[in-house]
Amino acid sequence: MSRIIFLALMLATPVQAECYADFKAKQDNPLRLAYGVSQVSDGACGDTGAAGAELAGRLDAQGWTLLQILSTFGPEGLGERQSRAGEFFLRF
Repeated sequence: MSRIIFLALMLATPVQAECYADFKAKQDNPLRLAYGVSQVSDGACGDTGAAGAELAGRLDAQGWTLLQILSTFGPEGLGERQSRAGEFFLRF
């Protein structure tokens, strides 16, 4: 009986998917441009506006201004973006 309850609880718990966004940002004085990748909430997947709302504050806290969210994607897209993002890979 306890196995059935455990299985029912596991099935009732929502699965947490991983969602990421790639973005362009800038810093002024001196001007610096960056391409980066950050994790965003599952609710922001497929919604660049929601991803931008999440990331703008994180970037601003570090002196960066969000310019554009390019896309949102799952973990399968991380590998192809890691080298391009360099130091801004999962930094914010």
